[in-house]
Amino acid sequence: MTTTTDLDRDLAMRLRIDALVADYIHCIDEDRLEEWPDYFTADGRYKVITRENYDLGLPVALIYCDGRGMFEDRISALRTANIYEPHVYCHMVSALKILDSSGPDIKTQSNFTVTRTMSEGDMMTFLCGKVFDTVTEVDGELKFKERTVILDSRRIDTLLVIPV
Repeated sequence: MTTTTDLDRDLAMRLRIDALVADYIHCIDEDRLEEWPDYFTADGRYKVITRENYDLGLPVALIYCDGRGMFEDRISALRTANIYEPHVYCHMVSALKILDSSGPDIKTQSNFTVTRTMSEGDMMTFLCGKVFDTVTEVDGELKFKERTVILDSRRIDTLLVIPV
């Protein structure tokens, strides 16, 4: 039987995870990308993969970062080496579901859509799909231990530069 205390604890954790995801997305959408690695554990893993590769168990990802150094290198390259047309993202995240909260790590799933706006004002739905997260607590703060972004389409109309 689920007690009120259990429900309160589950709701509190859900609200904390929702706040983590919201803060993460605003960091990206507001171009505070130097803060992006701070949302992950030191040994965190991040990948963006097509649904086709994910469903077939193929490991090839469009973006792959394993550990804080790779996260920081990605942002450094984005700021100094990559050449791309200026644009911004606007994320919409929905259907956050806690898949497993029985251990120290919490596994979640959510859906997302990213609208991209180019500097001259053209907008389009750029990406959509689902995200599987593994969240853990580090010094009282929730962090992503692993974030797997699964894109519905295998076709992206331009360079995927900014994290999703």
